[in-house]
Amino acid sequence: MSTSLAGMQTLGAEKATAPHPPSKPARAERIAKYLRENPTRSLATIGRSARLGGNVVRFAVADTLALKLPLREVVEQMWKLLKVTALPALLMAVPIGAEVSVQVGGIMNQVGANSLAGAASGLGVVGQGAPMAAGLLMSGAAASAIASDLGARAIREEIEAIRVMGIDPVQRLVVPRFLAMIAIAPMLCIIIIAAGVSAGLLISANVNDVVPGSFWQSFGAFATPTDLVFSILKSLIFAAMVVIIAGLRGLEAKGGPTGVANAVNASVVLSVFCIFAANLLVSQLQMMFFPARLA
Repeated sequence: MSTSLAGMQTLGAEKATAPHPPSKPARAERIAKYLRENPTRSLATIGRSARLGGNVVRFAVADTLALKLPLREVVEQMWKLLKVTALPALLMAVPIGAEVSVQVGGIMNQVGANSLAGAASGLGVVGQGAPMAAGLLMSGAAASAIASDLGARAIREEIEAIRVMGIDPVQRLVVPRFLAMIAIAPMLCIIIIAAGVSAGLLISANVNDVVPGSFWQSFGAFATPTDLVFSILKSLIFAAMVVIIAGLRGLEAKGGPTGVANAVNASVVLSVFCIFAANLLVSQLQMMFFPARLA
């Protein structure tokens, strides 16, 4: 009996000390505080990103003109980033070209327009597939590599040590990665275009019975040099955005390994979102000022 009474007393004490759910006014106040502070934090983040981007461009131009650019560091970063993106770019390009050919080829077989298979592959891969694939690769592999490297330096207080030594961490760490990413972005885009169009040609010739000469003729008629220029331009814009976002998150990482993981996660998510938004904007501008027409 005494044992049961003690158990009941313990249960009553636990219920008395258990945290009560927040009341409706407290919950509403918390939501209002979130809605009031979150836009301010977002604007502050955009401002810091813009300032970082301006500093990166300023240091890159100034160091290039003054012949103080760390070329060895830039080449090393190019090799590191190319190692983590080149093979995935090739593996991603083949399914993109094949998927475009299979999907469009079936429709063209139904309407009797097999001769336009090359045009569909060219406009699909060159215009949208290649820059988007390059951007997603850079946002996934390259952004995580940059954010993890800079974040690990930040939690080890290497960034503060560099500032104490009178060296700007943006100039020393971010600028070489920025230039390296700008240099490899067109390479990735061209690799994806070549592999994607080649895969589309193989699928069209072997599955849809398209004559290779007809494929290349329609490809050259519809895919103009303007499409290639805009494709490379998109990849350069995506590369700059990825480096700025990953650099900012890496330099501001705090809280140990968890902070580095959060920085990497935020870099990838924000980069993907910004890439889709930028691709929509640039594509709309291209359609406005350079409408599609026969070459």
